[in-house]
Amino acid sequence: MELSTLDYSFIIVFFSLVLGIGIYVSKKSGKNSSEFFLSGRTMPWWLLGLSMVATTFSTDTPNLVTDIVRTSGVSGNWVWWCFLLTGMLTVFVYAKLWRKSNVKTDLEFYEMRYGGKPASFLRKFRSIYLGALFNIITMASVTLAAIKIGGIMLGLEPWETVVGAGLITVVFSALGGFKGVVYTDFLLFFVAMAGAIGAAFYLVNIPEVGGIEALIAHENVADKLNILPDFDNTSVLVTMFIIPIAVQWWSSWYPGAEPGGGGYIAQRMLAAKDENHAIGATFFFNIMHYALRPWPWILVALASLVVYPDIASIAEAFPDVADNKLGHDLAYSAMLTKLPSGLLGVVLASLVAAYMSTISTQLNWGSSYIVFDFYKQQIKPDATEKEMVAVGRISTVVLMLLSALLALTLQNAFEVFDLLVTFGAGTGLVFILRWFWWRINAWSEITAMFVSGIISILLVKTNLGEILFNPTTGLLPEWANYPFVVVVTTAIWVAVTLMTKPESDATLQSFYKKIQPGGPGWAKVVANATKDNIEIVNTKEKWSVPSGITAMLLGVTLVYSAMFSTGYWIYGETTSALIGTGIALVSGLSLMKVWKGMKEHIL
Repeated sequence: MELSTLDYSFIIVFFSLVLGIGIYVSKKSGKNSSEFFLSGRTMPWWLLGLSMVATTFSTDTPNLVTDIVRTSGVSGNWVWWCFLLTGMLTVFVYAKLWRKSNVKTDLEFYEMRYGGKPASFLRKFRSIYLGALFNIITMASVTLAAIKIGGIMLGLEPWETVVGAGLITVVFSALGGFKGVVYTDFLLFFVAMAGAIGAAFYLVNIPEVGGIEALIAHENVADKLNILPDFDNTSVLVTMFIIPIAVQWWSSWYPGAEPGGGGYIAQRMLAAKDENHAIGATFFFNIMHYALRPWPWILVALASLVVYPDIASIAEAFPDVADNKLGHDLAYSAMLTKLPSGLLGVVLASLVAAYMSTISTQLNWGSSYIVFDFYKQQIKPDATEKEMVAVGRISTVVLMLLSALLALTLQNAFEVFDLLVTFGAGTGLVFILRWFWWRINAWSEITAMFVSGIISILLVKTNLGEILFNPTTGLLPEWANYPFVVVVTTAIWVAVTLMTKPESDATLQSFYKKIQPGGPGWAKVVANATKDNIEIVNTKEKWSVPSGITAMLLGVTLVYSAMFSTGYWIYGETTSALIGTGIALVSGLSLMKVWKGMKEHIL
């Protein structure tokens, strides 16, 4: 496939704009660590919301969605659609709490909520565990997608893609800091959205596919269209729907969908002007991320089943692709080779935008952990602002290099998704409850983190998984793998919580006074403070969690019904589309009323 002059022009102009923004803001971003990592906490909700959406566009996401649709159908996407529940919980309950904490990173929270050496250890360890290990794995998955796109669309060797895409991104990220990331995300969002929609519209209507009606009727596609899984197939129903909706969303830590908020989502909430802007940003993100954005990718994935019905057909069409990179996720890139000049340039620019947005965010977020939570805490407590910015830039480069090397060893996007979800299984509940139950201590999180990781490694690297989950043994069905990790991890960390000493009264009272979490889970702390004549309760602030949960449920209904109705409009199922649209409108109006009854408003 050859690019035209017009295609190259789109890509060159895009690269020039992105690098220009990075250079333009570099002087102010390098002013101090708060500017470099949080842009001085002055960001409006709409800019942060667009940034969240752009960051999660990513190059691996359309590949992941394509892999899921081709192997499990549209309903297979519930493995990540379920995270809307934790997303909405973050919007209406945790966004306000995070912004009130006023920490620089979400890991700084540990020494606010907990005390002593365990809290200090937890903060330092997770700065490397998340900022380096998990961050590198996530970036490697994104870079793997870029490798596949470069190989299919441009005929590039893996190392050529890594060097070309990585070099520009790391230079821009090291120069511009968080402000450069957010400002360019504004541009990247519109470029990426235009590319995804344009590609879907064109590819569904190419002669091989024949339009939306022909696509839906095609024998390779007809059994892949259901948004909900087949309720008569127990195994599929449990694996693809019940476990994600009932267990996965609250129990597992996953980048961008952390229970209770966290990671780069927390970074953006902490950079907001105030609590209201933090809420507005996360709400906008969840609507765009789940209700609207998946459908262009889904349509291309469905069309690929017509053009490339199996992996063998992809291998035949692209013989130069290495065997260890072949997979269903490659079908997305394969379909993009059929785009015409001009649109091809826009789509390639959009993919570059998606890559740069995700990687730059991960780099800035990961280096913020290394600077604030490891270097300043462990290496040099008296580090100057200039030194911290320098360390942030150096760690940005190192993280990029390590993730690029790992990307060269990976095979497909879904294996990384599955690894991250399983590795964090059972840890989610502690992240949710630590705000609202005084008894949780640093050992709760340390235990959850280590137990989940150890069990996951045992399942993968030993025959424990085969013994427990091989149907021929009659012990447990294969789908019980994930719930097993969740149950064991949760049981152990709860037991450790109850057996270990709680945090000191001073630590708990200080946390309560600053955050005002409220609720029955803090009744003992409030009672003890009252007994000692210590005022920690702000009587002017009512407990907002009950109304927040009501708003969460209405928000979930709004987004899911919008997502369903969008799909049904595309499928031409008018009755179902109208019902979904009606539910979306009713839930939206109800949500507005609940908002008016809440003390804090979005705008």
